[in-house]
Amino acid sequence: MKLYTKILVALAVGAGVGVAAKTYDLAWLLRAIHVVEPVGTAFIRLMTMIVLPLVVSTLLTGTASLGDVRQVGKVGARTLGFAIVATAVATVVGLLAFAVLRPGSGLDPAMRDALAAPFATQAQNAASSQTSLVQTLVEIIPRNPFRALADLDLLAVVFFSILFGAAAGTLTAERKAPILAFFDGVTDVCMVIIGWVLRLAPYGVFALSAAAFAAFGVELLGSLLMFCLTVIAAALVFGVGILGAVIATTVGMNPVTYFRKIARASLVAFSTSSSNAALPVSLEVAETELGISKRVAGFVLPLSATLNKAGSALYKAVAVMFIAEVYGVGLHLREQLIIIVAATASAISGAGVPGMGMVTILIVLNAVGMQAQA
Repeated sequence: MKLYTKILVALAVGAGVGVAAKTYDLAWLLRAIHVVEPVGTAFIRLMTMIVLPLVVSTLLTGTASLGDVRQVGKVGARTLGFAIVATAVATVVGLLAFAVLRPGSGLDPAMRDALAAPFATQAQNAASSQTSLVQTLVEIIPRNPFRALADLDLLAVVFFSILFGAAAGTLTAERKAPILAFFDGVTDVCMVIIGWVLRLAPYGVFALSAAAFAAFGVELLGSLLMFCLTVIAAALVFGVGILGAVIATTVGMNPVTYFRKIARASLVAFSTSSSNAALPVSLEVAETELGISKRVAGFVLPLSATLNKAGSALYKAVAVMFIAEVYGVGLHLREQLIIIVAATASAISGAGVPGMGMVTILIVLNAVGMQAQA
């Protein structure tokens, strides 16, 4: 059974257990849910623990591997530019879909107040510490990168990692090889740890789901369903509408023909939840179905699999806005602009493996002042 299937099953079972415990006031079941709830808390802490080393290592090696930016050439510059723009546009689409559908708006005000109560002090502190957008962007540049690491100032960490990686990329191959080898090793270790942590994901999701529904009942189900539909609707608008229009205008190909030709790669990516796992099929499809040269495909697709994870950014934008609405935290234009920057950066920094969005979404939550609670 795929990881996302296990997580969905755990979410559904946890919701059922929590609703039953609350609806029928089953004291023994409520006690059992209280006992297992720390499993969910531990899962959140484990995900938070691995974010910083993962972000630093992947961004630094990814940037340094490009080499001297002046030598990347037109293809590399266009690939990098398209990845950044497409990811940012996908984030905007997610924000617009949320604004239209408002998946958390159906919650009863009393329930929303109850959900928000544990975060009242945090929200008040965030509101009182509001700064201008310009000042926020300036503060992305860290005075002390080690202090930024200690303070979980993830946007500052992202900025420094990219800058450090770009500088490392200008070195000769002999000079930068030890740096890349070290941080490649850090990335590999992070991936092993993430693999271990994600094995706990179904259990953590079950514990968190059961606790939430035991506290607030069945009404949360409607909002969660609307959240899922919002993500799906936004993904269809971006994937079929916007990317289809880009294909039609820039390549001159009928979007229907294009999507039919790449269907095999899309199905592999969907079934594995991994852009990395789909890469071999994507290379074959690019050459045999689209007639792209092996040299171009061999450069563009691996780089895109690393950088261009627009769907992940879209999901994070909707998820952060949904979480904020449920907990009564107001995210206005300034915060939404920060979401665009943070979701784009976090999508680029995450590896293309199943469950990575669950880890890197913490970057976006921290960027808008909604630190994960544990």
